[in-house]
Amino acid sequence: MSRPLALVTGVTGFLAGHCAIDLLDHGFDVRGTVRDLSRAPVDHLRAAAERTHGRLDLVEASLDTDAGWDAAADGVTVVEHVASPAPKYRPKDEAELIRPAVDGTLRVLRAARRAQVRRVALTSSVDAVRSGHDLSDGRERTEDDWSVVDRCEPYAKSKTLAERSAWAEAERLGVELVTLNPSLVLGPTHSPKTNVSIDVVQQLLTRQLPALPRLGFAPVDARDVATAHRLALETPQAAGRRYILATAPIWLADIAEILAQEYGPRGYQIPRRPIPSWAVRLGAHVNPTMRLALPLLDTPAGTSSARARAELGWTTRDVRTTIIETAESLLATGAVPRR
Repeated sequence: MSRPLALVTGVTGFLAGHCAIDLLDHGFDVRGTVRDLSRAPVDHLRAAAERTHGRLDLVEASLDTDAGWDAAADGVTVVEHVASPAPKYRPKDEAELIRPAVDGTLRVLRAARRAQVRRVALTSSVDAVRSGHDLSDGRERTEDDWSVVDRCEPYAKSKTLAERSAWAEAERLGVELVTLNPSLVLGPTHSPKTNVSIDVVQQLLTRQLPALPRLGFAPVDARDVATAHRLALETPQAAGRRYILATAPIWLADIAEILAQEYGPRGYQIPRRPIPSWAVRLGAHVNPTMRLALPLLDTPAGTSSARARAELGWTTRDVRTTIIETAESLLATGAVPRR
């Protein structure tokens, strides 16, 4: 019996790679989009396809052009649209993020409609749920909440506007849509090239963060996020729903403590000293990386994944396991030097 074909956009990315492997592991063939076929690092994906006796196809398609999207969607049953710009620094022009995020999402949905795709699962973010709000009330945010665009940093604005546009366009086209809104995504990486999420662990291991701002997170494993995408495609009642993907709130200091317990005895000097929040706010005036952290400062990551657990049957790994396995992959790929 032939395997259903799923399209995964931006398949060489950290999360998209896990999505592709999860689909291969569960009986799908995968077509992945890449920006440049000649430079696509996909050995880990080809290995997964060989292991599962699945098929992996690659096509060139970019979020900022129409070329390639009809070919990418042709013959596809379902789509996981994961690709979206996620820079490590605040861009000078927010349109650099917003335009490809929004326009790329619309391109994917329109190609899916032309190909008569059954359902699209879109990777959004909790940044489309809780950004721009005064979170000091401590209220747990749910899928009924939306970020306040006018008070968002550029990345959060791009995710919010892309998701809003997706819902409007899906309704117009008659495309079944589900959105997944993960919190900080950690987990094993297949590449020494890190992303803004994994940088949290890398910078603690390498002591690029010499002290600890009081930042709130709710780390979620990329493998669990990938599972949620597949469940969103397979669960009939998921159509038209948003799903927050997060774990219990912890602080950056908690992540550092887990790493210190595991890697301190191996010679890694994990920071433990706090840095006052006033110093972070002052530094943000001149340091763009610090400015990105301001929405998380002194704010517990209070979001609820109750809907995903109840409706999708979604479960998560232990957070300590995720943090340690993230670190081990950084060592294995050379992103963090061994001691």
